Amino acid sequence: MKVTIDTPNKTYDILIDKLPDIDLDTKVAIITNPTVAGYHLNYLLNHLKTKELIIITLPDGEEYKNYESIEYALDRLFDAKYDRNSVIIAFGGGVIGDMSGFCASIFLRGIKFIQIPTTLLAMVDSSVGGKTGINNKYGKNLIGSFYQPEAVYIDTHFLSTLPKREFAAGMAEVIKMAVMFDKEFFEKLEKEALSIEEIIKRSVEIKANVVNQDEKERGIRSVLNYGHTFGHVIENLTNYKTYLHGEAVAIGMIMANELSIALGYLTREENERIKKLLKKYDLPTSFKIKDEEEFYEHFFADKKTMNNKIKFIIPEHIGKYKIVQNLNKEILLEVLRKFK
Repeated sequence: MKVTIDTPNKTYDILIDKLPDIDLDTKVAIITNPTVAGYHLNYLLNHLKTKELIIITLPDGEEYKNYESIEYALDRLFDAKYDRNSVIIAFGGGVIGDMSGFCASIFLRGIKFIQIPTTLLAMVDSSVGGKTGINNKYGKNLIGSFYQPEAVYIDTHFLSTLPKREFAAGMAEVIKMAVMFDKEFFEKLEKEALSIEEIIKRSVEIKANVVNQDEKERGIRSVLNYGHTFGHVIENLTNYKTYLHGEAVAIGMIMANELSIALGYLTREENERIKKLLKKYDLPTSFKIKDEEEFYEHFFADKKTMNNKIKFIIPEHIGKYKIVQNLNKEILLEVLRKFK
């Protein structure tokens, strides 16, 4: 199965199949983490031919998606005398993919990179579309670039060792896309009528269609942030240690749903259907907010905030989205109080 990304600056394919043999007649750096390397590095090496190869292993976890990890990876590339013809392979989940792409975008002002995602979340979402970056104390993914890979290779073989919790985190992103763009897809997920390959393919098709229209997130691509405006605050407040990204997004979706209900769009019944589907994968749907004013202030660190105006992505109904902004502070605080 193949899905094509076609942006003004680059066209490339996302292949959903067994990992092909990759022949790169240049210096290659695989950026990965110890967990992925332990399970799957040999599998990748058996499909990879290079002129020269180094393995750069970064710590596992969202809390390591920072300057220090980037500096370590760049130092390894400089020490090995890599050049503008060199290639980086991102081999891991969303954290590794985001950091590898960012390294590729800034090393010698930009070298080629390939995405080989190993988690469901990375396969259906973060490996597709060229968003790269790191976190800092002000929030998530606030430093980065739009930088497209040369190719994305999605092999479900890697999911064989994925913990159930990580798989569920990926399903949160799948459900997000279904709620925003495809009611029929949502209904099939409710009925468990799709194989994992079909789920990945439809999710990638939705993401690719959005990216092809809006690579730099000036319009429709921001819709993919459903659940993220709230979810990123939750991640930041818990120091990226309590929830996986997909888990925080799942809670954020329910918070966004409450905002939609308060504004008179989504029905309680639809919210319950979304919540039920999230719970099917043991995803969290509740969060205890200690201070709604503090939570509210964190919204202003969101990338979608412009001129101190917060943009929220909410479902108008299942399969239909709405973008709202300039909301009264009291409406938002009232929604947040529901989670006290």
